[in-house]
Amino acid sequence: MGRDVDVACGERWHRRHEPTAAALIARKIRAQFVTVLISLAAYSAGAQTLAPAPAQSTPEPQPLEEVIVTAPEPRYVAPTLRDRIGRVWAPVYVNGEGPLRLVLDTGATRSAVTVEAATRLKLPVLNAPKVLLRGMTGEAMVPLVDVESIEIGDLTVEPAKLLVVQDAFGGAEGVLAARGLKDRRILIEFRKDHIEIVRSKNQRALAGFTVLPIRLIRGHVPSVRAVVGNIEVKAIIDTGAQQTTGNLALREALIARRRVEEKQDKVIGVTGDIQEGPTSRVPPIYLGNVRVSNAHITFVDLFIFKHWRLTDEPAIMLGMDVLGVLDTLILDYRRKEMQIRLVN
Repeated sequence: MGRDVDVACGERWHRRHEPTAAALIARKIRAQFVTVLISLAAYSAGAQTLAPAPAQSTPEPQPLEEVIVTAPEPRYVAPTLRDRIGRVWAPVYVNGEGPLRLVLDTGATRSAVTVEAATRLKLPVLNAPKVLLRGMTGEAMVPLVDVESIEIGDLTVEPAKLLVVQDAFGGAEGVLAARGLKDRRILIEFRKDHIEIVRSKNQRALAGFTVLPIRLIRGHVPSVRAVVGNIEVKAIIDTGAQQTTGNLALREALIARRRVEEKQDKVIGVTGDIQEGPTSRVPPIYLGNVRVSNAHITFVDLFIFKHWRLTDEPAIMLGMDVLGVLDTLILDYRRKEMQIRLVN
């Protein structure tokens, strides 16, 4: 009998015990890997730009032709559309082995590794029970394996459970879910290729940041209020998605106000299911006083919108095509805030 992946499994987050000298040396070595590498590729429809919302008039947006973060080795070289926009990779250790390149996914309920990574780690996949994984585009029964520990930075989950999926796309070795970060602070500095996950100290936003209160869907998925054109929407912050998607309620509201030119696109989820829908350029997206110009949204009756009961009101899932052009993104789960800063 399969179990629902949303059922709690007794995981707990805590700081490590006082490390030994050997552990300190190992930590120093591991620290060299604590870098998140992202790449943002311009796409043919026109790249996106961010600018503070003006008081009265709106200047012409300056096109961002290409943003590439150089790295010692290529990170986003997948030739398919499944990873045409760079996602955030976090270095994670499983049972002390690694680091594995897991995609930081604020929209995921549970962390996962690919079959290939699980085989390399010698995880007991064959005899593992199967649970129901609800993805963006569908659901599937997948193995749920027990592991001794999951480590990122100075945080450790032990014991822990991991889903095993066929593919995380784009060369990633799995997904790092934000579940269990209720008192944590995630800092992503895109231009510095840096990610940090620490216990929140209830720190207020520094000067130059825009602050938006977040509400947690099902206790862990962050969402904010946003505006598309002049339509209020619920915006889910999804760092695991390469593209921004909208529900059909938003599409209908936009069509009622303006002519929309559309072309067909596909959305591929971690379960392997594919959903198709029209993609169109939309009016500016406003996140507080931050304006996102030249944005494109793919409108799909996603399975996950139904699961979260977000079919009646306009809603979007903000992917890395929007989030990745910021300078800094902070999600403070203790303060229930999203703090964002534009590129200077």
